[in-house]
Amino acid sequence: MDANGLRAAFTRFFADRGHAIVPSASLIPHDPSVLFTIAGMVPFKPYFQGEEPAPWPRATSVQKCFRTPDIEIIGTDTYHCTFFEMLGNFSFGDYFKAEAIPMAWELLTEVFGLDGDRLWVTVHEGDDEAEQLWIDKVGVRPERIQRMGDADNFWAMGDTGPCGPDSEIFMDLGASYGDGGGPKHGGDARFVEIWNLVFMQYSRDADGTLSELPRKNIDTGMGLERILPVVQGHDSVFDTDLFQPIIEAAASILGTAYGADPVTDVSLRVLADHGRAFSMLVADGVLPANEGRGYVLRRVVRRAVLAARRSGVDKPIGPALVQAASEVLGDAYPALRAQQDLVVNVVAREEAGFDRTLRAGLTRLEEAFATGTKVLEGDVAFTLHDTHGFPVELTEELARDAGVEVDRAGFDAAMAAQRERARAAAKSSRAGDEAAYRALLDAEGPTSFVGRGQENYEVPARVVAVLEGVADGADAADAGAGGDPDDGSRDVEIFLDRTPFYAESGGQVGDTGTIVTESGIAEVVDTVNAVPGLVVHRARVTGEVRAGQDALATIDGERRDDIRRNHTATHLLHSALRSVLGDHVRQQGSLVAPEYLRFDFSHHAAPSREELDQVFALANEAALTGIEVETTETSREDAEGMGAIAFFGDKYGESVRVVQAGSASLEFCGGTHVDSLGQIGSITLLSEGSIGSNTRRIFALTGHASLQRALERERLVQSAAELLRTEPDELLAAIGRLTERQRDTEKELARLRQQSSDAEATTLAAAAAADGGVVVARRDRVDPDALRTLAQSILRHDGVRAVVLGGTPDGTKVTIVAATGGTPDANQLVRTLGPLVGGGGGGSAEVATAGGKDPSGIEAALAEAQRLLSA
Repeated sequence: MDANGLRAAFTRFFADRGHAIVPSASLIPHDPSVLFTIAGMVPFKPYFQGEEPAPWPRATSVQKCFRTPDIEIIGTDTYHCTFFEMLGNFSFGDYFKAEAIPMAWELLTEVFGLDGDRLWVTVHEGDDEAEQLWIDKVGVRPERIQRMGDADNFWAMGDTGPCGPDSEIFMDLGASYGDGGGPKHGGDARFVEIWNLVFMQYSRDADGTLSELPRKNIDTGMGLERILPVVQGHDSVFDTDLFQPIIEAAASILGTAYGADPVTDVSLRVLADHGRAFSMLVADGVLPANEGRGYVLRRVVRRAVLAARRSGVDKPIGPALVQAASEVLGDAYPALRAQQDLVVNVVAREEAGFDRTLRAGLTRLEEAFATGTKVLEGDVAFTLHDTHGFPVELTEELARDAGVEVDRAGFDAAMAAQRERARAAAKSSRAGDEAAYRALLDAEGPTSFVGRGQENYEVPARVVAVLEGVADGADAADAGAGGDPDDGSRDVEIFLDRTPFYAESGGQVGDTGTIVTESGIAEVVDTVNAVPGLVVHRARVTGEVRAGQDALATIDGERRDDIRRNHTATHLLHSALRSVLGDHVRQQGSLVAPEYLRFDFSHHAAPSREELDQVFALANEAALTGIEVETTETSREDAEGMGAIAFFGDKYGESVRVVQAGSASLEFCGGTHVDSLGQIGSITLLSEGSIGSNTRRIFALTGHASLQRALERERLVQSAAELLRTEPDELLAAIGRLTERQRDTEKELARLRQQSSDAEATTLAAAAAADGGVVVARRDRVDPDALRTLAQSILRHDGVRAVVLGGTPDGTKVTIVAATGGTPDANQLVRTLGPLVGGGGGGSAEVATAGGKDPSGIEAALAEAQRLLSA
């Protein structure tokens, strides 16, 4: 069972038992308490904490996760990873221990085929119920069950809130891996934890008191990187199909083979792990930066680069690792494959930037170490960070290798001083920060949004504040008269007591327009929520707009109308998708812009063309009814009773707004919509595709954009028909005839190429007898497949025992092909020749191919091939 098969088997097992398959959430979580998604349950926290009702009673997922607490030991052992996948099944007040425990055992023993006699179980020391269930319902022998304390078998979400005992399942790898005695007393390397079942049955109060939860939950987590080696019979996750292709790419970069040298193997494991991690992070939208998530990404990239440079490799490593990671993970996470070029560019830029300062930084470190000091001063570590781009954690790792300690307190002090200098420099030019926003909200109250109907596109308002270059101690309400650019305008943030401008929220973009006072005019370029309840109009003002002034606030009505059409259309599409594909379809995200709409939804497979036609037919039929769109403001409980759909990951208060768009669509929504469905116009599909495991994305047009698209398509069809000298109705037939002629021509060209190749093979083979049955030749401007075919054709001639052909197909890349009868080994041959042209490769013992990026090395590689084959 490979990784893809194991993922599918896991989710299929639980789906067959009534669990909803929930797509992996992003590595960037909604939960502000964590920087990354660090566990499979993170996306479900609102349900476990009772903040929101769960959309399903039971669910299963394969969640991508990222953690760095153990980053320093990555590569030094066989199982730690930064990026990993967590397999989980979850119950939200549905089933509990009596169902979770037997299901776990059944999956491990009957689906994954693990030997039950090699499995051990731990339970919390006070959990008699779980121990008895393992004995009575599963049949685990009592001596295979061990009780452990809170540190090992009790899980809590925090100091207070949901918590409970857990039960962990371990695999005994055998006596050769360490001492016996089970997971409680035996060796960690021998007893490997593969699954943790958390029984969330208590709530902990501030004083530590535990009380029974009225609705008990199940949260389980099984690391794919832990279970896969066990299922496949490997000692290391790096030997599985999750890592081997990336290890091979890393080995090709370093010009070595995995297993050849223990020290180099550590570097290969670091490159493979970090290559997976930075590929997935960038694909999920994390970009290198000096703080937050971007800082962590930067550290991972730079650790990988440093590992390669310390192994003597100066060429770029990022692109090859991204490509390998994409090939391994692209089926499970198509967004990585779709964004591969972007990921490569981001990583390559970060690597190149680090390379520019790396050597100087290493020299500075080596000079410090050469003094014999046992403590690296904090200001030196700060200089390495500030000037040479060394994350302090990286400096600490290098220092640790040299037996030197870093003065972290001194570094932190230098960093704090730099931040204070930056704050002082920014005070005279910053727009309002969160403290200013909250002070304004406290003083003036929330902004009143009054812009739902067309009659309210232009409303009188009062300017509450204008934030522009607010210095410490300045009154935010009196700011706004500074700045003097050449055109007389400047950027400001304007706050009104009431506004027709919709602030970006729920996927709908913010409004644009104008705010006019007696002394100035502001062109609003975006509208957002500065903090909840306070709307900020980001604008460029000419003249003066001051606090206390009366203003006329006017939105761009045509733009808003286009946005309204697209927003209501997303509701119709959601309803139609659920009708055609099934009620499991859920909105996963959206973008409602004036030009187009984007709608993300959960579904396990690509919809067929016929299904998509049905979806858009239903949506357009609803629009043609012209039914009025009805909105209701009510309590959340009443809205749920009405059957309104709430969305996974969205936050709702007790008072909610419900939008009914036709007879089949009823959703929670705070956005703006058309008054009647007929105002949408036609709804046209632009594209549909996958953006992740079980997640699809639709782009569509409505209204004027849809009409313009139809006219452009009509013109395109007319032009194509004229080009083929036919009528538009006969276009397909004409294209069919043209395609048939092209096919015939390509067949004839292939026949002629084969004739030419056979003749060339005969000519080259004729010279083999005089050279010991060996053919070594250069052939440029031949694509890799054709070069491989030519080599195999030569080998089939009598008297030929080995063939090596090399050349550049395009002047920049290199291809080398070796074909033998198995002796010598063609695979070993190209592995030797590949590095001479700046690359690597492999294949079978009979035929193998190497690629490279250094055409200047072709002649040397062919000469080496001649030498090896003639020896």
